[in-house]
Amino acid sequence: MNWAHLHLALNHLPVLGTLFVLLLFAVALIRRSAELRRVSLWAFVLVAALTFPIKYTGERAFVMVMAQAGFPDEPIEAHEHAADQATTGVVVVGLLAAVGLFLSRKQRPLPVWLNALVLVAALGTCLLMARAANLGGEIRHPEIHPGFKFSESEK
Repeated sequence: MNWAHLHLALNHLPVLGTLFVLLLFAVALIRRSAELRRVSLWAFVLVAALTFPIKYTGERAFVMVMAQAGFPDEPIEAHEHAADQATTGVVVVGLLAAVGLFLSRKQRPLPVWLNALVLVAALGTCLLMARAANLGGEIRHPEIHPGFKFSESEK
């Protein structure tokens, strides 16, 4: 396994993790479940922590891929920029979740404004993650480009 392979294997964790934890957090808010809300906040902190090794593997994969002939710079740089934005978003959500955990210690209720802020920040981060993942896929997956035509043998 090389850096690019490891990066491809790991990068699904924050992309899907942010989405699933957002859904779990929304269910916790709808059900007014303090316990489920705390689990969601811990999961946001965990997802944020997981982004650091993924960022590290992405940097190593970038160096490895750029050393190969035939890789266009533009899609890789667009993906890297989008991934930086998504990483910032997930770290912000993780920090907000950590603040929520601190404020809700000893069974104190989480402030309504913080619930809303975590929800909105997580939703925005999901969009940033989707964009980064799509741009990453465009690097080596021509089938996701508009106008791609499958050959007759692939239909």
